[in-house]
Amino acid sequence: MKKPKQTQLNPNWVQLQQLKLKLNGSKASRTFKNSDEDTPKSILGKRKERADDESNDCKINPLVPVNDDSSLTDAVAMDCEMVGVGQGNKSALGRVTLVNKWGNVIYDEFVRPIERVVDFRTKISGIRPRDLRKAKDFWTAQTKVAELIKGRTLVGHALCNDLKALLLSHPKKDIRDTSEYQPFLNRSNGKRALRHLASEHLGVKIQSGEHCPIEDARAAMLLYQRSKKEWEKSIKDQFRFKQKQKKRKQKKKQKNDEYASNANHTIIES
Repeated sequence: MKKPKQTQLNPNWVQLQQLKLKLNGSKASRTFKNSDEDTPKSILGKRKERADDESNDCKINPLVPVNDDSSLTDAVAMDCEMVGVGQGNKSALGRVTLVNKWGNVIYDEFVRPIERVVDFRTKISGIRPRDLRKAKDFWTAQTKVAELIKGRTLVGHALCNDLKALLLSHPKKDIRDTSEYQPFLNRSNGKRALRHLASEHLGVKIQSGEHCPIEDARAAMLLYQRSKKEWEKSIKDQFRFKQKQKKRKQKKKQKNDEYASNANHTIIES
């Protein structure tokens, strides 16, 4: 069988084909090279933008609890919101909130005052008429709060006002009031607002509009927790100082009594 004859290509056609192959090859290599160079740049660019966005927008709020443990702890923080009764200038309890040492809510209830509310003070208290329609009655709330704070360290800001509104008392040795702690006072030993303490020591803004008792209680608790070591040491030092003063007074009294009895004995003998 005869082999088929190979068709002879025109030399010009061969050169043209080779030229096309070279051009296509160089274009493909350029395209591949450009894609390699562009891809990393675009990815890195996106990562950089993402990092910038996170640094600007994702600031951690220290008042957000780090866990969801709502158990009753050895220290609890309390904050109350008031409404106006009587002529409007008399304060009454409208809401009471307690958080544990992690800032998780353990009690938060609107409270219906004994007297008729004439001023809800909504711009500050955040309380509205609808909030008190199904609110807890005062005595129920008072009993529950008394039960929760009994035997525990009570933290808060200007707690005397909250306890007064609740008609409750608490042992002074178990109160940690951020409005009275010496390092939190101003230069003239004056009390400072909680929002100023939160801004300066915690770097957070609170009470810019309607007050949130949960947020305020968390702020007070965090201020206490961050200063706990020094705060508790100062409490112990104060207690020891008072004990020493008490012993000195007792010794002085004993000496005076002994002197008086000796003087009386001398007068009787003479």
